[in-house]
Amino acid sequence: MTLLILLVLAGIPVLGVLWIAIYGSPTTVDGLFMSLILLAMSGILGATALFELKRPKSAAARGVRAVAGGTVQSGRVRDVVFYEAHVGEPNKSIVTLSHDGKSSQTLVVEGDARNALPVGQKVQITLRKQHGQNVLADVIYS
Repeated sequence: MTLLILLVLAGIPVLGVLWIAIYGSPTTVDGLFMSLILLAMSGILGATALFELKRPKSAAARGVRAVAGGTVQSGRVRDVVFYEAHVGEPNKSIVTLSHDGKSSQTLVVEGDARNALPVGQKVQITLRKQHGQNVLADVIYS
């Protein structure tokens, strides 16, 4: 459904360019810049439609599933970056998981996850929400 909406929205600016070419004056500065703006809008929406085509169709395809304790995500750890926050705010780790080398997923986890998630290791992570933040509940190494 989203793909259809994006394609329709990408076609509307092209119709505007055609209207300028037929009824307006495409050789004037106004007509030229309006055509460029409309074509840029159409290109952005068309590129978004292409990215939508390449996106995995379901959460199961990305290695995500829900369990009673939170969500379970699996993949190979590609990168773990730790960020120290200001005083009074929780520190965060940004974890990048890759799925068979094709797609990747970025997770934000509260606390320092560098020791729990070694780079290159295939893992199954269970996350739970605590005060609106993802907290690492369990890690299974495969």
